[in-house]
Amino acid sequence: MKKTAEINKTPVCKVRMQAISDVMSLLSGKWKFHIIGTLIEGNTLGFMDLLREVNGIGSKMLSKELQDLEMNKLISRTVHNTKPVTVSYAITEYGQTLLPMINEMAKWGVNYRKMVFNEHVI
Repeated sequence: MKKTAEINKTPVCKVRMQAISDVMSLLSGKWKFHIIGTLIEGNTLGFMDLLREVNGIGSKMLSKELQDLEMNKLISRTVHNTKPVTVSYAITEYGQTLLPMINEMAKWGVNYRKMVFNEHVI
């Protein structure tokens, strides 16, 4: 029988754990899922629209999170030639691939709250 430490060193396990670590790092924090979900639902939104929609986030934090999400190709940023200059953000095709995972996480979270807190969701 293999020891746990040996099992975790299999090539398949290493790849899976690295992939999970990448996802956790990429989507970590309080705001990224909220921003992504808002853009999935709202299509293209301006900075101020996002600031209003993502309840509780400050402008500096929103700016940082948008930069991270853009750098990782989950959202796109478009600068419009207006006066004053305006910027809009949209979910990318690749960012859309997060929707099934977000839906599953929401479903799991509802079931978790039912089980642990005996909550009834309408």
